[in-house]
Amino acid sequence: MSLHKVLVVDDDAAVRAALVQTLELANLQPISAGSFIEAKDHICASFEGVILSDIRMPGRDGFHLLGFAHGIDSELPVILLTGEGDIPMVVRAMGQGAFGFLEKPCPPADLLAEVERALKTRALVLENRLLKAQLEAGDPAARLLFGTSAQADALRARVRMVAQTQAEVLVCGPPGSGISKVAEVVHLCSAYAKGPFVKRAAAGLDPETFADACLHAAGGALFLDELANLPPETQFHVLDRLETGLPTRLIAGASTDLEQAVADGRVMPDLFYRLDVMRVRIPALAERPEDIPVLFRHYVAQACEQAGLRAPEITPQVIAGLMARDWPGNARALMSAAMRFALGLSVEQDRADTDLGLADQMARVERSLLIAALSRAEGRAALAAERLKLPRKTFYDKLARYGLRPDDFR
Repeated sequence: MSLHKVLVVDDDAAVRAALVQTLELANLQPISAGSFIEAKDHICASFEGVILSDIRMPGRDGFHLLGFAHGIDSELPVILLTGEGDIPMVVRAMGQGAFGFLEKPCPPADLLAEVERALKTRALVLENRLLKAQLEAGDPAARLLFGTSAQADALRARVRMVAQTQAEVLVCGPPGSGISKVAEVVHLCSAYAKGPFVKRAAAGLDPETFADACLHAAGGALFLDELANLPPETQFHVLDRLETGLPTRLIAGASTDLEQAVADGRVMPDLFYRLDVMRVRIPALAERPEDIPVLFRHYVAQACEQAGLRAPEITPQVIAGLMARDWPGNARALMSAAMRFALGLSVEQDRADTDLGLADQMARVERSLLIAALSRAEGRAALAAERLKLPRKTFYDKLARYGLRPDDFR
């Protein structure tokens, strides 16, 4: 989430104009107000920006504005300005929850640094609120399958659609992508959600054990993990039971190429085609890099809550480092990195990533940022270029270098 709005409140028109100009030159979006009365209508809990206000104003001063803003949203950053180097005033401002305090005249560099810091804080607050709202109000797909990318939206939609059928389901994805979790969400979104969800590894599962698992999962769903490892005699038994009727819904999972397993004779074609009627494919993290920051923040928050730790700051440098990686281990590897980060340890990289030179690592970050910008702009190249603050020709040159087409994001 990228925010640019700054509500500028100052009764001195000349000072207000100078502040607005400084912000505009930094590609921010100032909203000008000459008093508390003018400013208050812009302040709401969903305000996508921060407040920069003078303290000394006739009528309702900056302290009143600070109290009003925090009465609406206690996490809305308010930066206060004063022309007086008054230590007691600074103490009072900080005691009342001001995000920052600057003395006028303030050097543009100091002003912009404080505003940018406040905007980043605000963006994180609003992003966390959105995720929390999804957790509390959404269906199981919204509560348990995270991500803001088009691929994540498509996965949730597919899970919901498949869940409403009574057919068998095949959940496929790369290693570490959360196949069993997606299978459980399919179950939770279905009409059988109140029934049991039973998981069994396909490897070594004999017909008798399979029959026993079906009884335990009666009225719910039975998940067979790694279908390609199911013994041949059990495959015959499973197919026969599917033909005659099972007391449970069967969901199979695979992180390997099942078509190749069929060609190799490891999976019965009839069983594969029976299960493949309703397939759910989980995209790899490399296909949706814009979801990496969202997932990482969620996993860090989850790890800190479980361990009773205070969440450490997730800096842009940390996010850039994460997005520079391919993540062959997918969500499982990202979760492990988040746990290490929550414990104050370094976010270790895969050996393949550490072999990359600086240029290759930077290229990966750049490609990820281009993909994220195009996704947010829904394929509108001009808007994406503007948000990245790139000349249009430079933007198109970079797209060509990485083989990216705006049309693919519409």
